[in-house]
Amino acid sequence: MFSPYYAWAGRRDPENHCAVNVALYGRDADRWAMTERGRGALDRTQDRFTLGRSSLHWSGSALTITLDERATPHLTPIRGTVTLSPEAMPGRQFPLDPEGRHQWRPIAPLARIEVDLDSPETRWSGHGYLDANHGSDPLEAGFRRWDWSRLRQDGTATVLYDAERRDGGDLRLALRFGADGTVEPFTPPPQICLSDGFWGVRRNTRADTSNGAAILRVLEDSPFYTREVLETRLGGERLAAIHESLDLDRFAHPVVKLMLPFRMPRWTGRSN
Repeated sequence: MFSPYYAWAGRRDPENHCAVNVALYGRDADRWAMTERGRGALDRTQDRFTLGRSSLHWSGSALTITLDERATPHLTPIRGTVTLSPEAMPGRQFPLDPEGRHQWRPIAPLARIEVDLDSPETRWSGHGYLDANHGSDPLEAGFRRWDWSRLRQDGTATVLYDAERRDGGDLRLALRFGADGTVEPFTPPPQICLSDGFWGVRRNTRADTSNGAAILRVLEDSPFYTREVLETRLGGERLAAIHESLDLDRFAHPVVKLMLPFRMPRWTGRSN
């Protein structure tokens, strides 16, 4: 959905504009890969998606992601596997606009992951999360901006979703997902402002008090998108959360689209 090549092609033939996005954050260095490939590199069935040398395979109980990508800009390899095993699958999706043109599906809001990479050499396990967005219109046609965050609390997953729509309306989702697949809406705490990103992207979140959230680490900071780890207070508890802010007015700007190929190159062959 963020592909400049897809936009320049008139948003036609999505199978000719696919990418596997990998973002690794470590103590010493980060690696990022998001190489777009054409339909010649794509092969997919009901339970497998293969793009170049990378693939995603659903076994019925786990999603295995096999990675063989090159990070930009230095072309360092990212190779290995990530296995995500859902702990809860609610089987629901949520409309993000009144017409239902945009849908969000929390596929596995509670999951376990096993990371086994040869390059960079790292192995660990922890909490995981899997969701999907799909829509019939460009995101920037329906929304001005949004903030999203996810945290794990007492065996449940909490997601906060706030969006400003083009029609002047607002989206406010506050959901708690249980290990038994239940979904419980709740009244969200007040919205508070975080510091703007380096490029001026506005960041908001929700917390119990006006000073109840702080940025622990910035993971991504671009002209239209930021991702960070927060320390936040929710329900009287101090917790860690993954948070993102997206400015779609900025994303739609032609200059920003011209900058994207530096982070998202395009490869038209069958492999790396």
